[in-house]
Amino acid sequence: MLTDQHKKSIQTAYSQFLAGRSLKARYGQKLMVAAIARTLGGIARDGAGERDHGKTDGEHICVVEAGTGTGKTVAYLLAAIPMAQAHDKTLVVSTATVALQEQIIHKDLPEVARHSGLEFDYSLAKGRGRYLCLSKLDQLLTDFSGNGVGTSMGLYEDELPQIGEDSANLYRDMADKLATGSWDGDRDNWSDTIEVEDWSRITTDHRQCSGRRCPHVTNCSFFRARERLGKTRVIVANHDLLLADLALGGGAILPPPEESIYVLDEAHHLPEKALNHFSHHSRVGASTGWLDQANKNLGQMLGEIGDGAEIDRCGELLPAVLTSARQGLEQMWPLIEDLCEFEDERGNTVRHRFEGGVVPDSLMQLAEKLREDFDELEALLGKMLQAAQRLLDDPHSPVPTVDLERWYPQLGSWYGRAEANLQLWANYARPDAEGALPQARWVTMVDWGGSMDFEVCSSPILAGKTLEYSLWRRCFGAVLTSATLTALGRFDRLNMRAGTPDNACYEVVPSPFDFSRAKLQVPASAVDAGNADAHTSAVVDALPELLDGEGGALVLFSSRRQMETVYESLPGTWRNRILMQGQQSRQRLLELHREAVDGGGGSVLFGLASFAEGLDLPGNYCRHVVIAKLPFAVPDDPIEAALAEWIEARGGNPFMQITVPDAALKLVQACGRLLRAEGDEGTITLLDRRIVTRRYGRAILDSLPPFTRHIV
Repeated sequence: MLTDQHKKSIQTAYSQFLAGRSLKARYGQKLMVAAIARTLGGIARDGAGERDHGKTDGEHICVVEAGTGTGKTVAYLLAAIPMAQAHDKTLVVSTATVALQEQIIHKDLPEVARHSGLEFDYSLAKGRGRYLCLSKLDQLLTDFSGNGVGTSMGLYEDELPQIGEDSANLYRDMADKLATGSWDGDRDNWSDTIEVEDWSRITTDHRQCSGRRCPHVTNCSFFRARERLGKTRVIVANHDLLLADLALGGGAILPPPEESIYVLDEAHHLPEKALNHFSHHSRVGASTGWLDQANKNLGQMLGEIGDGAEIDRCGELLPAVLTSARQGLEQMWPLIEDLCEFEDERGNTVRHRFEGGVVPDSLMQLAEKLREDFDELEALLGKMLQAAQRLLDDPHSPVPTVDLERWYPQLGSWYGRAEANLQLWANYARPDAEGALPQARWVTMVDWGGSMDFEVCSSPILAGKTLEYSLWRRCFGAVLTSATLTALGRFDRLNMRAGTPDNACYEVVPSPFDFSRAKLQVPASAVDAGNADAHTSAVVDALPELLDGEGGALVLFSSRRQMETVYESLPGTWRNRILMQGQQSRQRLLELHREAVDGGGGSVLFGLASFAEGLDLPGNYCRHVVIAKLPFAVPDDPIEAALAEWIEARGGNPFMQITVPDAALKLVQACGRLLRAEGDEGTITLLDRRIVTRRYGRAILDSLPPFTRHIV
């Protein structure tokens, strides 16, 4: 239970923090601190100090929707840090993006440490992909200096092995700055933008990394950062890193879930990110090319690291397996062309989704053959990797260490690619178990070096069960928070998608903002957005009058086509005031917008869904938000389509259970772009008559904050 000592520690820290920052207590913030403290303080422990699962099944989870301006970061830090210390657990704060991570590390945590009286250390956690691999950099520079052109042996055709002079100069500059200590190998700390192709050559993943066996390990940026993590009790991560760690079993990069209390900020992103991490995909043409390239490079590899034992024995078996797998993929190509329809009635290229996740028998049979091939390929490559690891550990190895180090990343890359194909084809080779949630399965046509390729995909339709077993049941405690966790005033959407326990603590705490300072209007000129052409014309007619004034405005669209059509249809004098998403980088558009407003003029931002969340334009930078239409999801997402299909098969109504709640949540996020500080005011205009005429409109309106309404 939450003891008096714990209460006093948290209350004292909160009071000192407010006094140190000359701030006043916020009602919603106090409620949030109390909810988190009660939940984490109420976790029962067994004799070994671990969570007693029988007594706290679900009650160790706290879900808090905290409106804009609540100060939720300070609330969860001041409540969770003392409770993590009391339970002797590591506090892992996970955010949606690296940018939010850095805000917490560089701003929020230093302020809490400076003003609260709490004593704690903290560090930032990133995955291997954010750090330079010294072994790869050394190899590239060696290849380049020896050949004049970097070729990084053994790469498959789709990974762009050629290195130009500009890239080589970049890598030399990196080596110099590492040697002088003016750079630490962290991509985010490099002074300039690094192109994806340049960075991908010099970073690694857990399959390609030889770990403590690497001769560069003492100077490795990733391992140095990881060592710091082991010494700190407050770690700031992001959802992608957390999910990657869970996919590896937990405890691979971050502390094990059983030893952690998690704070999941921007938690509404977690289910979608979880689906991405637990989905499978492979490109037929690219994988065929990789297998062929691997077969060609195999002789060179065995010539350099052949050990007369395991590596050679497995290597002798590889050509037949590589060839068999390649032949299977070559058969898959015409089968996909025969089974899948890739054009809609308008002739647009689209995905082909297998209804109900049911794969045709012919494709399933070929998938079983591929599963067998990639299972054997993964096993052989796994044995070769283990043999290479033993040789790297052996001071009397018959294979030169320099050759092993050169080929180890390549073996790891082959193994990872074989593993990914095995997981995909195993998923396609078996029907879903009776009564289980179906998988979404689909094929997409993609561009591959100027030609066509097929990407075969599968994904769970909900992340709830995966998160339940890998996170909620295992963790010591967890806090989920965001400004938008409810939909239509309920947590049902989050519960279904994230699998949070029914008996978790669910709280909604109020924002300190006076929402009556914002006017929500639906003008008489608004038309039903179901009629696309008439709606677009009405938006074009309405915007000049709506936006005729100084200051900043934001116009949000649900489709790029409509946004561009509206832009092109407005008078030229109006287009000069508009900054449209896609014209320049997001950062540059915002800079130009602020400069125009600061200069006393007007500026209008045109944006899509990504501008409806996370955009912070306080005060005069945004006095008017115009929402072209209700943000219903485009019905072409294969996972959402499969989920709707499953709900309908169970007698449900997918429109009311999925589409409307999702739109309501997105509308709240869009409206949230207006009031960013307590003194802000302005207007929100919705140009979609459906909010008035359709049955679901009232429920969506009632889920919005209490704006002053003017609905004609």
